[in-house]
Amino acid sequence: MRDETVFAFDFGMKRIGVAVGEMRLGQARSLQTICAEANDARFGAIEKLIAEWRPGRLLVGQPLNEDGTPHKMTARCERFANQLRGRFALPVEHVDERFSSLAAEDELRTRGVDWRKSKTLVDAEAARIILQSWMDAHAHTS
Repeated sequence: MRDETVFAFDFGMKRIGVAVGEMRLGQARSLQTICAEANDARFGAIEKLIAEWRPGRLLVGQPLNEDGTPHKMTARCERFANQLRGRFALPVEHVDERFSSLAAEDELRTRGVDWRKSKTLVDAEAARIILQSWMDAHAHTS
């Protein structure tokens, strides 16, 4: 896993944030936001990214309520993860994404990003936060 490229997804009904990271570097960065509601368009965009970056692992943010119970979007995210696994034959893991969108909004605000522009960036930034937290937790595993 040390030299592995990893993707993270912040799944939403209208947008999917995507982030990429290299385990060797231990750094995640936001990649893009897929703005499409149709599955064909979404998975077509994901397929292009996977072909370009060749990740060895995919992470999907798992929304949970503050107390750890399933959120109304939890089942949809699990379905999305299963679709990724089936279409791309890559390992897919769920990652707790509680508060990632709030943290992403705070990060963009701290950087001085205008709120109108931040709407198009927040999902990819949330995916970056999800991926960075996973990478930090796995930094010392081989």
